[in-house]
Amino acid sequence: MRFNKKRLNEIKEKLTGKRIAVIGDMMIDNYFWGIVKRISPEAPVPVVEIDNEFSRFGGAANVVLNISSLGGIPFPIGVIGDDADGKLFCQLLKDAGISSEGILIDKKRPTTAKTRVIASHQHIVRIDKESKEYIDVETENRILELLKLNIVSIDAIILQDYNKGVISKRIISECIKLANDNNKIITVDPKYLNFCEYKNVTLFKPNRKETEDALGIRINSEIDLESAGRLLFEKLEAKYILLTMGEKGVALFEKGKDIFRLPTQARKAADVSGAGDTVISTITMALCAGAEIKEAAYLANYAGGLVCEVTGIIPIDKDLLFKTIEDKNDG
Repeated sequence: MRFNKKRLNEIKEKLTGKRIAVIGDMMIDNYFWGIVKRISPEAPVPVVEIDNEFSRFGGAANVVLNISSLGGIPFPIGVIGDDADGKLFCQLLKDAGISSEGILIDKKRPTTAKTRVIASHQHIVRIDKESKEYIDVETENRILELLKLNIVSIDAIILQDYNKGVISKRIISECIKLANDNNKIITVDPKYLNFCEYKNVTLFKPNRKETEDALGIRINSEIDLESAGRLLFEKLEAKYILLTMGEKGVALFEKGKDIFRLPTQARKAADVSGAGDTVISTITMALCAGAEIKEAAYLANYAGGLVCEVTGIIPIDKDLLFKTIEDKNDG
């Protein structure tokens, strides 16, 4: 598949200002970087001498940041705790110029936080703080009311699930109904729980492992891939299905059409963390900008490849994405 420069620029320009509601598990990623020079006398573990620490968006919040970096206006809807990580999360939103109107504080839950300790590029340990309990009915009501109040002004909804309790069956069904009733694009990045609840969405984007686990199959051949796509359509009745296959690229399924395959675009994968967030963000934004589904999949596949080339979870850079594709098509 090839893009001419005019078409690329047309899509790029139309990305600006698209308002995307991102509903899901908002997280914060804390990093401690340092070096190891000795083993602790208290236990046989390394002592990490910290020389840098910082925090970034994680989970659904990384999707929010990707939407912003692509020129969109993200509307994050999720739940944080009344704690230090929650305050830091709100500060990160403020620093990024992103609205916190849809961020709800639940005093009964902690802010989902993943703290990584890294020494000389070696991941030493990760500490998770989270609750996997589903949100209560009152919080569900508040989330749905926020979406209803804003449905006219948004261009699309992304349901971003990490099985941390925000994306309940009720949230799924009512968000999909609201989107379809108002002719809005709705895309999904699922996890194993509730995998088959996402019926009648615009686009469903599972990865290979999620699909294998949910369907009870293994995808080892093109025949397996075709079978997986057929089963997903039977269960979900989605308009499109984009199956991400890691180093084997992506496979786009559209009812009544051949599988559209795209090889991975990562020249050297340094870190695959966050690539799925970038893919769902880019394909949703591209569809909102008027891209055809194959064009949108092409852009998303490239974006996912580019973020894999950098260590750490970072959003896609819009200018880099379009310049890279332009250079590839000129070559």
